[in-house]
Parts: sequence; C-alpha cells; structure tokens
Amino acid sequence: MSHASDKEIIGNAIALVNEGLRVTFPVKGYSMLPFIIGDKESVDLVKPKDLQVGHVVLAWVEGCRYVIHRIIRIEGDQVTLMGDGNIAGVEHCRQDEVAALAINVVTAKGKHHPLYCPWRVRASRLWWKLLPVRRWILALYRRTYLKIILYYI
Repeated sequence: MSHASDKEIIGNAIALVNEGLRVTFPVKGYSMLPFIIGDKESVDLVKPKDLQVGHVVLAWVEGCRYVIHRIIRIEGDQVTLMGDGNIAGVEHCRQDEVAALAINVVTAKGKHHPLYCPWRVRASRLWWKLLPVRRWILALYRRTYLKIILYYI
C-alpha cells in the first residue's frame, strides 16, 4: 500500500481550495500553540482573499516549504508570518504564495471553532504583545493542566 507524501497531500488540498472548496487540513507540530494544537487539531482552509494582519494562512515560504502561520505584517506584496508558538524567527512570502486562509479550528471531536470570533482576535492580539514572555507561558502550558482547559474552549 502506498501513502501520499506531504507534498502531494498539500498540493491536492490547494487544488481543492482553488476550486472554491473548503478543505479540513491537519496541522502538525507546535508552532501555532496555544491557538491551534498540532497533531490534535485541524484547520478549515478556503481560498485566500483580502489578507490582513492576524490571519492564519497556509503559505509557501522562503521558496522551500509550506507553513500554517499567522500574518504579522503586510508591506505591499510582501507578507511576514510567525507561528503563535514561536518565540523568535519569521518567514516571508509574497501575497501570491499564500495558498489558503484558515477560517476554523477543528477539534479532534470534529467541532469547528471560528478563528476570527471576537475573543480569539483579542486573544491573538494580546498574545502578540506577550512575545517577550511567551517562552515562559508556553513552558507553563506544556507542563500543566492549562493545556487541558484550553483544549476544551
């Protein structure tokens, strides 16, 4: 039995999004903590339009890989991204390299939670301001029951 590669899966998802379909896509890794839990949650992807700072997108960055990260800056055609769970480092792409916009977080139980509801928007803005202390907050998150509480919100 052959398995599709990540590259093929991403390519198929992007093709479906470009046809106007919504695609539920699994998220790997922990770069979007605490708002998206990698390896446990997925995101609903749609065709990108009207990109804004704060949007979570699937983008081809640095000419070498796809990431699902949040837009932190748009300057003309250039987009700067950073994962919510990252404490340093950004990625860059052009607007036409943004392949999809994430609109919902999908829990392991199949519940769809809007990424841009008022409380999530406020929380992500606050999270950005907490960048200097994210390291300690994320360490606390990973080691305590806080992850259980946030998982059920």
